[in-house]
Amino acid sequence: MKKLLLAGIFLLAAGNIYAQEDMNDYALRSDEKFGYIIDKSGKKTEGIVRLVGGDRDPWQNQKKVKFVASSDIDQSKKKQKFKTFDSDDLTEYVAYDDSNRARRFQVVKYTNVKEGFNTATGGLSGNIKAFNNLTKSNQFAEVITDGKIKVYKLYGYPTTFAAGQSQIDEADAETDRMRKNPSYIYTKKGSKLKEFNVSEAKIITADCPLVKNRIAKGNYVTLKTDTKQRTGVGSFIKKQVDNVMSDIPGIVEEVIVDYNATCN
Repeated sequence: MKKLLLAGIFLLAAGNIYAQEDMNDYALRSDEKFGYIIDKSGKKTEGIVRLVGGDRDPWQNQKKVKFVASSDIDQSKKKQKFKTFDSDDLTEYVAYDDSNRARRFQVVKYTNVKEGFNTATGGLSGNIKAFNNLTKSNQFAEVITDGKIKVYKLYGYPTTFAAGQSQIDEADAETDRMRKNPSYIYTKKGSKLKEFNVSEAKIITADCPLVKNRIAKGNYVTLKTDTKQRTGVGSFIKKQVDNVMSDIPGIVEEVIVDYNATCN
């Protein structure tokens, strides 16, 4: 069981490992992680992060986070008093997983228009889903890779209403799709956020000769080059299919991480 020692909690700069300075300890619950928050003034506070979203509702982590500072932990109590923060309060929060890997969420200004207009249900149910997505502009998004090109993972928000079994089934299927297929958005050198897809991947890495050459040679498994020449409608259709069917997480991990390491 992971344990947080109450007297002194701090991150070692080299490894982000929490030091232990007291024999009194607090057992972390399954949804609690070591971590920190950064407020709007840039102040960093270390403590315990409680993620509000899980595998069933990962989009909840984009709305808010619960946090208790190490200095506020009451060692006499099994339950601690967590405060809730949203994108109006913070610029970033980080939670360390069991492998000490940082899950980093930053506030982004982005409206998920794709999910706002992509509704499987009609009527009030579809309108609620559109509202849930189109009215969210400032929200937390999880950083997938950082560097000259920064890529975020962003989930859409499902509808919260369905009437009748048929619509309930449609809404459930759509919600399951959204769990498994988040959007990926990127910024290059601080540019405006855009949706990341295979076409964008080729464009934004073209200024790096090494990566461009590897793409041309088909060195990246996730971004194999199709040598068949197409023009006009055929070329357009293939580009659209590629953008939908490509392994976007794999492209980020293979191509963009390589770009940031090679050409940053």
